[in-house]
Amino acid sequence: MGKKKGGLTDSHAHLDFFGSDSKIEKVLARAVENDVTRIITIADSLESSYRAVELAQKHSEVYAAVGVHPHNASDVNPETLKELERLAKEPKVVAIGEIGLDYHKNHSPHLVQQKVFEQQLELAKKVKLPVIVHDRDADADVMGALIKHGTKKGVFHCFSGDLAFAEKVLAMNFYISIAGTVTFKNAGVLAGIAKFVPLTKLLVETDSPYLTPHPYRGRKNEPAYVRLVAEKIAELKEIDVSAVEASTQENIRLLFGIA
Repeated sequence: MGKKKGGLTDSHAHLDFFGSDSKIEKVLARAVENDVTRIITIADSLESSYRAVELAQKHSEVYAAVGVHPHNASDVNPETLKELERLAKEPKVVAIGEIGLDYHKNHSPHLVQQKVFEQQLELAKKVKLPVIVHDRDADADVMGALIKHGTKKGVFHCFSGDLAFAEKVLAMNFYISIAGTVTFKNAGVLAGIAKFVPLTKLLVETDSPYLTPHPYRGRKNEPAYVRLVAEKIAELKEIDVSAVEASTQENIRLLFGIA
């Protein structure tokens, strides 16, 4: 797949969750068929960070983010952070992520999540990369950490906050990424946010293999379906999908430095 400027970028997928190289190659081929020109594969642990970098090195259309998800914060030690710093310097690593706080499932204690989030914010500052933020039921603490560490560049992935929080995110000059949940029948709040957020601050994602958009709910999600997210946003904004394509591609360039 060439690095053309048109089409769409899936700004957040977990390609390593699809398993073998042969399965991933089929996923990438289907993305090509749907004019998805680039995919950022996102890590959630040190192990998946290694895999993300490996996939980015192997496939021209794939870029990587490295980091530890809040669910796995208890696994982080000083050696983990050293390895993440080393991986972050690989040429096709474009962000630190996904990192953040998750007070919904609480797979790691809150204090541990907060410590690891802040350590990775400092890492992002050190290596001069944007952050991909996971925020679930932790708006105030996530925002507090970003402000404390002077984090200036990043995206709130799979945005799930309300309109007031979206305004705060935009005021910090962060991007907001919309996932397949915007196509769900009960997407009232998110649909309103998709209409509200200016095109200059929007990204689209699948979070595959999760959150499969309508009408494919029940199937495993994959990057090819990011087009359904873009089409829904275009419908909500009453614009042509080509405008969503153009703006999100430009936003990918500005945020992640991917030409």
